[in-house]
Amino acid sequence: MTRARPYDREEALDAALTLFWRKGFHATSLKDLENALNMKPGSIYAAFNSKEALYLATLERYFERNRDALRQMAEASPSPLKALADHLRSFAGEDGAKPACRACMLIKALLNATEEDDAIATQARQYLDAMSEEIRAIFEKAKTLGEIPESADPMRLAQHYQADMTALRIETHRAPATPALKALAEDMAREVEGMRT
Repeated sequence: MTRARPYDREEALDAALTLFWRKGFHATSLKDLENALNMKPGSIYAAFNSKEALYLATLERYFERNRDALRQMAEASPSPLKALADHLRSFAGEDGAKPACRACMLIKALLNATEEDDAIATQARQYLDAMSEEIRAIFEKAKTLGEIPESADPMRLAQHYQADMTALRIETHRAPATPALKALAEDMAREVEGMRT
């Protein structure tokens, strides 16, 4: 009798993340998960406890990847404003056609959550708040370095930036890698760079 190949948690989470991002929590069936993860239902539940727990794990993975990408960009640039501008440009660049640059999974999770999905909605809100805080910290650094005026409100700037980023990702989802998208991302990026004193 052939023994089943032991599952790789990282591979399984990546496969589930892609599936949930594309179909959403409710539209993803157990059969979809079986096929995507190449696991039997009992193995899925043994590894992740429930469909909701698996979904929450993919939301965490998605958040951490996006947060880490922004942090790396900010740490690599001597200018916080340039890092934020280049982050916006990245959504319309060569990687823009990749699913990772399209509509935010956290926003999708929040909008699609029903009254029974309180844990999902709560976690999505917390991650969005955490991203706002990451962006606020970058604007705070820009303020410390004298890139933006002393009177600037980093939290307000972060909320505005996050709203622009969300809108840009929706446009990327709608029509990836188009000249119009690239122009829109450039306009947003120049607005950020235009804050420099």
